[in-house]
Amino acid sequence: MAIRLAHNCINCDNLMEGDVCSVHKVMVNNHYTCDSFEMKTQLKDDRNCVTCARYEESDCANPDKAAPGMLCAAWAPQQANA
Repeated sequence: MAIRLAHNCINCDNLMEGDVCSVHKVMVNNHYTCDSFEMKTQLKDDRNCVTCARYEESDCANPDKAAPGMLCAAWAPQQANA
């Protein structure tokens, strides 16, 4: 099963601080979506040692080789919201 970004308020460019929709002027959460949804442009797939939670940590799979720009099978995001 593929994992995809949801078209919901959490990933929408219209989400303002305090979980308020700038279009509808109401509080929202990750269960909401609408026809005014605009995907955040800052989302990116930047997977490499610098963005890995294991970089320069004791559980790094390749401590002698790990470097900015390198990617390995043990990459883990620094922040994950599930």
